[in-house]
Amino acid sequence: MLPATVAETAALLAAGGYVADQALATTVHLALGMQRPLFLEGEPGTGKTEIAKVLAAGLNRRLVRLQCYDGLDLAAAAYEWDHARQLMAIRIAEAAGDTDRHALAADIYAREYLQARPLLSAIDPDQPPAVLLIDELDRADEPFEAFLLEVLADFQLTIPEYGTVHARTRPVVIITSNRTREVHDAIRRRCLYHWVDYPDAAREREILARKAPQVGAKLSAEVVAFVQRLRGEDLFKLPGVAETIDWAGALAYLDQHELVPAAVDETLGVLLKYQDDIAKVRGAEAARLVAEAKQAAAPAKPFA
Repeated sequence: MLPATVAETAALLAAGGYVADQALATTVHLALGMQRPLFLEGEPGTGKTEIAKVLAAGLNRRLVRLQCYDGLDLAAAAYEWDHARQLMAIRIAEAAGDTDRHALAADIYAREYLQARPLLSAIDPDQPPAVLLIDELDRADEPFEAFLLEVLADFQLTIPEYGTVHARTRPVVIITSNRTREVHDAIRRRCLYHWVDYPDAAREREILARKAPQVGAKLSAEVVAFVQRLRGEDLFKLPGVAETIDWAGALAYLDQHELVPAAVDETLGVLLKYQDDIAKVRGAEAARLVAEAKQAAAPAKPFA
């Protein structure tokens, strides 16, 4: 059953380890209740894909993932005919003396020869309900978006040789984009929209506590304070939440209980993924950020 309130939706996400703010929980709740696709846009590493995974687990549905890429076509995204088996069926029929071409044409375009790709699998009435994740739509070519319109508008897919496949239970559809290009308005109009931003310090500490409970409280607070300040730097690729979790876990694995400049310099490759960014931060800049992070993470002193 779908959550009945925004609070229940937030609780469902939290049960899966996803810490959502009120605006995101509300948008997810509306998408579920109104049976509308949810279009999530934001910087890489902000947790867009994770929402689909958590919803699939929380709603006890299949997760069907369509990973978009340059050159993605209908055969890879929706369906494809099993030409080898069709050819074999034709040869068997010919060997048996079956000359009824109309009957043979109907036979070789039966459901058993149809190979379902993610879009067809998600709306297949013979399959259990699904969460359809269309991941990084901005990486696909613009013409591919036209393939999606029928699925997003009517939750159906028309196959010329076979007919129209309708979903018995509408899938929950999550579309993500890192905004490397603009997605067409026709897609946006069919979706509810939410911009997934980097979390504030309090929410990132809560995320870290859930995802990396082995990290001590002091180290966790200092790591988050450091990363929050690092995101204000002029870097090629800012660290996402996933990098925060990995970095905190790496420091804990090295038996670090607090940030020190030497450990930061040695582990920057966990947090930053481009050499130019690492070179810019390593050394004096890292030491400055460590000092600021320690000051920000220090517990407030009580008034005398």
